[in-house]
Amino acid sequence: MASANIENLSLDPSEEHIAKALDFKAQAASAFKQHNFAKAAELYGDAIELNGGDATLWCNRAYMRIKLEEFGYAIADCNQAIKINPKYSKAFYRRATCHLQTLKPRDAVKDLKKVLALEPENVTVKDQLSMTQKLIRKIDFEKAIEVEGEADAVERCLEIIAEGGCDVDASYAGPVLPMVDGKYSITIEFVRAMIEWFKQSKALPKRYVWEIVLGAYSIFTQEDSLVDVPVDEGVTLDVIGDVHGQFYDVLHLFGLTGEPDEKHYLLMNGDLVDRGSWSIEVILTAFAYKWLYPKYMYLNRGNHEAKDMNRTYGFEGEAKHKHGEQSYKLFAHVFTAMPLATLISPTQPPPPAVVKPSTILSPEGRRRYFVTHGGLFSKDEVYLEDVRKIPRIGKQPGTEGLMCELLWTDPQEAPGRGPSKRGVGLGFGPDVSERWCKLNGVTGIFRSHEVRQGGYQIEHNGLCTTVFSAPNYVDQGNNKGAFIRVDSTGHLDYTVFEAVPHPPMKPMAYAGGLSNMMMM
Repeated sequence: MASANIENLSLDPSEEHIAKALDFKAQAASAFKQHNFAKAAELYGDAIELNGGDATLWCNRAYMRIKLEEFGYAIADCNQAIKINPKYSKAFYRRATCHLQTLKPRDAVKDLKKVLALEPENVTVKDQLSMTQKLIRKIDFEKAIEVEGEADAVERCLEIIAEGGCDVDASYAGPVLPMVDGKYSITIEFVRAMIEWFKQSKALPKRYVWEIVLGAYSIFTQEDSLVDVPVDEGVTLDVIGDVHGQFYDVLHLFGLTGEPDEKHYLLMNGDLVDRGSWSIEVILTAFAYKWLYPKYMYLNRGNHEAKDMNRTYGFEGEAKHKHGEQSYKLFAHVFTAMPLATLISPTQPPPPAVVKPSTILSPEGRRRYFVTHGGLFSKDEVYLEDVRKIPRIGKQPGTEGLMCELLWTDPQEAPGRGPSKRGVGLGFGPDVSERWCKLNGVTGIFRSHEVRQGGYQIEHNGLCTTVFSAPNYVDQGNNKGAFIRVDSTGHLDYTVFEAVPHPPMKPMAYAGGLSNMMMM
């Protein structure tokens, strides 16, 4: 629900309304302690309806919305709190946090300066202001380099390899990447040994990292922006949502799905990295499977497979810490080659008994599913072929256009289209989903991009399903993870799973000095 306008609320509440609002506030605080942020936001909304002139209620609801990653809504709530109390430093601080989360550091600087004007001795905010200003200088420097032109990261890595500048150190005692005819190749035995090596908190040599990333890149560049995946008789495919660097949960998940093979495919629907502090281990495992099994392992790009997000949410710092700056540049370029969507096409007709009059089938009378990280578009007339032809390699998602919308948009309950609760992208309603599915002969849309407390949620009258696969997201979500299994007739099974223990490392451990602010 978007923020109510303060002009429409009672600013002179009765004592009874004030007392009821305080009761809702107490219930919201209890829900927050249980990490039920959606319920807490709802309860703060109930309190605001009764006492809309209490700035703390708006600011507290903004905090819940930050936890829910609804940064656009949170900014609106902070705006209301500041309107009521122009000296409310906490509201300025939370709005600054939202600006950072939505990649607007210059706006964050303005709000942090306002906090310091109100609290000139706040050392923490002084440090955060300094780090945000450094971030802006870094962004400006990187943009200048891009304008001047920088060597393609793939080509540069190949040059370094050819020059003998990335050989495996003789002291390395881990899994050995095999060579065939003088070139590195990959086997399932290596992948399994690599995973065990990672579980011991050990790293691969840089050369192996580059070979795995380059191996995946060689596959991605052969794929369209929309990848067609037929599901033949006897085959199943599992759709996996965001995993966000939660390596130990990913291993548990793969224990449930099984490894990819000729009878069982995996599709990871973006946001493999950032936030979790084992993003390198996650992405290398996924890329290794992709290199090994290009027709059994599929990967879509998410909004976090992007430079600006990696800079803010930890992957850039993690990649540089573990494998150096050139390795990060290689990852950043290869992320741009990842496909933007997948069309799952079961090859067998669905049983007549399960086909309803409302079921949308392909022109061949089959069920099929469109899978992308975010969702649908700002206009109706977008065809599958339009998605297939999107130029992507070397490009960042930006803030508008088809690529941005595929990676950033969210479903909404209201019909039509609306502003994004995140502050980036837009919301699309059930009527939008229905028109698009009918236009393209698609039975349903699978997307990720958002936490769902139960791991998945079927929305838009069954036409849009959100699946999220990072349980207890960033160690505080208290949510389940899930995946969707599709068979050759298009039948769907949903599996829900819990988080598992992991070594003592906090989320965003490599995000630098702003990590505490980003994890507030």
